[in-house]
Amino acid sequence: DIKKGANLFKTRCAQCHTVEKDGGNKIGPALSGLFGRKTGSVEGYAYTGANKEKGIEWNDQTLSVYLENPKKYIPGTKMAFGGLKKEKDRKDLIA
Repeated sequence: DIKKGANLFKTRCAQCHTVEKDGGNKIGPALSGLFGRKTGSVEGYAYTGANKEKGIEWNDQTLSVYLENPKKYIPGTKMAFGGLKKEKDRKDLIA
């Protein structure tokens, strides 16, 4: 549900991330163009070594696993987000 996903982004993600094409980095990296990009690769963002070294490409599946528990998927990430435990919430957000 795109509408629910937009609301989830607004309430759970927007304080740290942007999604607009030229939104730029905030506390977290800009998410525009996320799909198909490798972890730790947004220019101008200071990632941890863990994010840079993970080396996976973001897609629906990898993002869902990450959003369920970021610190479990990338131990050492500085993302201070506990995760979205409900699969439906993750699917809505990714939509």
